Amino acid sequence: RKGYPLFFKGWAPIAVNRRLTHATGSWGIMKVVSIIPARWGSTRFEGKPLADINGKSMIQRVCERAKAAKLISGVTVATDDKRIFKVVSAFGGAVVMTSVDHASGTDRIAEAIKNDDADIIVNVQGDEPLIEPSAIDEAVAPMLADPALQICTLKTRITDERDYRDPNIVKVVTDKDGFALYFSRSPVPFSRKSFADIRAYKHIGLYVYRREFLFRFASMPPTGLETTECLEQLRALENGVRIKVVETAYNPISVDTPEDLEKVRGIFKAQ
Repeated sequence: RKGYPLFFKGWAPIAVNRRLTHATGSWGIMKVVSIIPARWGSTRFEGKPLADINGKSMIQRVCERAKAAKLISGVTVATDDKRIFKVVSAFGGAVVMTSVDHASGTDRIAEAIKNDDADIIVNVQGDEPLIEPSAIDEAVAPMLADPALQICTLKTRITDERDYRDPNIVKVVTDKDGFALYFSRSPVPFSRKSFADIRAYKHIGLYVYRREFLFRFASMPPTGLETTECLEQLRALENGVRIKVVETAYNPISVDTPEDLEKVRGIFKAQ
């Protein structure tokens, strides 16, 4: 329809309509789904998926935001806890039980998607109840447009030097075509000049995977840089996989601590 782009699957044009759920073309249907990994255990905030945010659990807030993305056909929570399973079922959400032994959200998603025929899978973090639906669409669009892409993620400009120097905020450096060169907890790129003289970007932990690559990625053993930085995405780079990074205006507020939760509650109350 007017105002909506054409994407391509192979050589076939794929039209996306106003409330899309699927991208379709002569090679069939390209199904895009979101999986939200949600585990009970957390070092800093145990049970946070069920934390109340103005009358709704955090996991429900995340599901509602993800469902509002135009390029997503379905949203499923992947959990290892019966309490989370029960709450998601109660508000009518789709949910699957997964193993308690997964070392990462990616592994949990890979298990959850085994019985789904989705072509593209979006990993939406379960601790971002303010996730912008448009940001999800921004990350999905390149995957629909270019069948060669295996993984896509997001970045946003760092405007506060404290964030630039904070090891809890992951930075990303990309090439001129928007592909990741490196992710780090260190302040990169390093500059001998002032912070005002550089362009630094925060990595947003939303990932879009092509189905085949997701399973391959989950089967790859951890790599040296990944272990050093504690950043799973470095496993892909160390194995020669190009990661497309899209710049967005969205700047996430993640709930990692009870203090973060109070901040988010205040935002919802103001809205």
